[in-house]
Amino acid sequence: MAETNTAHVANDTAGRVLTIRRLFNAPPALVFDAFADPRRMLQWLGPRDYPATCVEADLRVGGKWRACLDSAATGEKLWHGGVYQEIVPDRTLAFTFAWDQEDGRPGNETLVHITFEDQASKTLMIFRQSIFETPESCEGHEEGWNSAFDRLEELLAQE
Repeated sequence: MAETNTAHVANDTAGRVLTIRRLFNAPPALVFDAFADPRRMLQWLGPRDYPATCVEADLRVGGKWRACLDSAATGEKLWHGGVYQEIVPDRTLAFTFAWDQEDGRPGNETLVHITFEDQASKTLMIFRQSIFETPESCEGHEEGWNSAFDRLEELLAQE
């Protein structure tokens, strides 16, 4: 990873805000598309040990998205989803994020805000998710997202 690839759990809200900066060797349009197209998301979303097996998205402000991560080891299914809040093609994407609870209702809702900045035909992605219920939940998401972003980096390298 390049020096610009960092993860930081902010202390301003007691360790419950996650910020990840990643430099991808691809232009912003390609990186944005990897987040916007459900077929492409299916290729990288989820940590290595919980890859996505279903992704649906209605990419418009107010549109819903939904995904399922499947445990490679146990077959456990983790459903989650949300609603798109802001979409500026190739520049910004914001959406709510909540894991489904056992009764099917959404759990704690966080907001994911992502910017895609052009850096000489590369993309500096700044990913922010907040506010988690606990610092432990924030740390778990840091691990999960970074594993998924490693997969995204590998996918983009094949383009």
